[in-house]
Amino acid sequence: MKKLLYFVVLLIVFSNLSCSIYQTISNLSRLKFKLANVNSFTVSGIDISGKSSLQDFSPFDILKFTQAVAGGKFPVTFTLNVEAKNPNDGTGGYPRTDATLKSFPWRLLLDDKEMITGNIADAITVPGTGETTMIPLQISVDLLQVFKDKGYESLLNLALSLGGKGGSTTKLALFAKPTVSSPLGDITYPGELKIIDAAFSD
Repeated sequence: MKKLLYFVVLLIVFSNLSCSIYQTISNLSRLKFKLANVNSFTVSGIDISGKSSLQDFSPFDILKFTQAVAGGKFPVTFTLNVEAKNPNDGTGGYPRTDATLKSFPWRLLLDDKEMITGNIADAITVPGTGETTMIPLQISVDLLQVFKDKGYESLLNLALSLGGKGGSTTKLALFAKPTVSSPLGDITYPGELKIIDAAFSD
């Protein structure tokens, strides 16, 4: 009788533990992501923030752009800010759960062409408050290597559409496969998430 009681207790504990494990994994997989904005955009070392057309640049700037293209380069650098939202704020039947992004391998596409890949340098905690946490991705890429058929004006207009005055992330798509740390160990998403600026990814 005692053995049977012991077995029943173990079964209940194991069942509760299994439910707890499932709930933890389920909660951590509810993180959502969205492209927020681009800032600190430079072309050949020239800041293009606040500029909207070719006419906004000085003759020296234009000379530098044309020389770069003539030399087979059109280097750009910028920060792509990704919003991460943790909906596990303790409402809606889910317990409040903070999430720590341990790894965030990503690849970035511009006009459906893959430009660059990377990962976060340090872990990022996304608190379970329902608010967003910003993930800044530092991008450095040679646009001429991606768009070999474009001249400097086309490349500059493309850069302005991202990081110039009124620029947006609509031409960008980020694919990422997050790994979230938990008391049970690291949990890696089974597939890539497509992250755009229209809405938070599920």
